[in-house]
Amino acid sequence: MKVAVAQLRTSEDKNENLEKAERYIRQAKESGADFVLLPEMYMAFIPASSNTSPAKIAEPLNGPFVKGLAEIALKNQINVICGIYESKPDEEFRAYNTTVFLNRSGDLLQAYRKTHLYDAFTYKESDQIIPGSKVPDVVETEFGKVGMLVCYEVRFPEISRQLALKGADFLFIPSAWVAGAMKEDHWHTLLRARAIENTVYVFASNQVNNIFSGRSMIIDPMGVIMASAGEEESLIISEIDLDRISRVREKLPSVADRRPEFYVN
Repeated sequence: MKVAVAQLRTSEDKNENLEKAERYIRQAKESGADFVLLPEMYMAFIPASSNTSPAKIAEPLNGPFVKGLAEIALKNQINVICGIYESKPDEEFRAYNTTVFLNRSGDLLQAYRKTHLYDAFTYKESDQIIPGSKVPDVVETEFGKVGMLVCYEVRFPEISRQLALKGADFLFIPSAWVAGAMKEDHWHTLLRARAIENTVYVFASNQVNNIFSGRSMIIDPMGVIMASAGEEESLIISEIDLDRISRVREKLPSVADRRPEFYVN
């Protein structure tokens, strides 16, 4: 199994972003990847100074952007995970921050609406985004079980742990992590922590340029960083040893050794 993580700059033009996605997805496939992860909200960038609302950009799950991604996934026979703005009919300003998981046939396996919104560091995502109503389930694939969470949600260990308890082998984390004091350190530390404490592979894709910090990563179940990106657009790819998951869990059975009867609900 090979996984590619695309670290991309998102423009205000959805068509331009879709064309770029196709180039990177094709490159991932040519490198032998089975999965490619794109960033959170990759559909379009909304500058802080813009009068454009998420609702104006957002589309339904059967809209042209997701259909375009599905066609690219089918054409390249690769699993694609990507962040979009999903519309809600009765909303004139806000939209869902949704991550779609498309399989090699272009079928939509899951659409996860971000539940934990980034109301922190003087920013309030909930002013523009509708929170989802439930955390995601794991998705069965030919390689193992996939769990998804989005950006800020890496700060909430409960989400990753719930996915691990459902059998997740891999966590895919599309992100739009904003640069700032200590933010890059938090990103690095939190991603490794989620991998180590749940003994899972972590794949994290971040946006670059604009206001975002990049540094996308692929991390193994022991917390070893297998591949990382800098601050420019790039594609990082790693060969994934599926047997390493069971080997690590045999040596470090921390999830199995839980004593939930002692924990506060």
